[in-house]
Amino acid sequence: MTESIRLNDGLLLPPVGFGTYKAESTAEAVRTAVECGYRLIDTASVYGNETEVGQGLESSGVNRGNLFVTSKVWRTDLGYNAAKKAFEASLKRLSLDYLDLYLIHWPANSRNFDDWADVNSETWCALEDLQQEGLIKSIGVSNFWPEHLEKLLKRARVVPAVNQLEFHPGYQQRIIIELCRQHNITVQAWSPLARGRLAEDEVLNVVASKYGKSVSQIILRWTVQQNIIPIPKSANSNRIKENIDIFDFELSAEDMSHISAIPQKGFSGERPDLWPDRQRT
Repeated sequence: MTESIRLNDGLLLPPVGFGTYKAESTAEAVRTAVECGYRLIDTASVYGNETEVGQGLESSGVNRGNLFVTSKVWRTDLGYNAAKKAFEASLKRLSLDYLDLYLIHWPANSRNFDDWADVNSETWCALEDLQQEGLIKSIGVSNFWPEHLEKLLKRARVVPAVNQLEFHPGYQQRIIIELCRQHNITVQAWSPLARGRLAEDEVLNVVASKYGKSVSQIILRWTVQQNIIPIPKSANSNRIKENIDIFDFELSAEDMSHISAIPQKGFSGERPDLWPDRQRT
């Protein structure tokens, strides 16, 4: 990879990451990904695989300073004290001294918190303090819609560097992405391949045939050309290699437009306003 994305705090991130959600043989998959050139590795406490991710990073033999590790605080650990404890636990499981990026995984919402905006702000304050202590290089959010982000920005000392969203040709979330761009917040794309639901799309297959690439490679290239960082995941070594082999071609403006015009399909159904988790204690 020769390209990079500069966050609003100055940190340079690789343009493609490696996801580990529900990854099989996580340690081996992470090691393979690093060997194939991935340097941005994404996990979360709720994935239950931070220990294995840490093992895969260590076994790769790549210098820690050349790796960019992301984890996230889960919805049941929102609030200042709970978030700090969750971070410490994640750091320990990963066997690391610091994280490059730490995110609020899902925002609090009115279904589980009467004071949801306050809860998000308290959690964010914990991340700001951890960053100030040098334990996190960059801090951000995930799955924040405009109503969550706008309220957070009114109280934040630090503007989030990242908002990680579900994003792919069949679910483009243009309103929140435009808001992020207005505030120089980098968007990362989870489920960038729509979990295979776009594999048979006619437009994508025509474009893939034109460039001699797979549908997955076309989707990922389309994402990268919008300065959005895709985070594909796979346990298959051939697909791990394929998903990062997207820097030897460029989609034309016409093909970018054709892909962007694909109607909504492949949406996971996961929304930040529909999570009835337990109340904060």
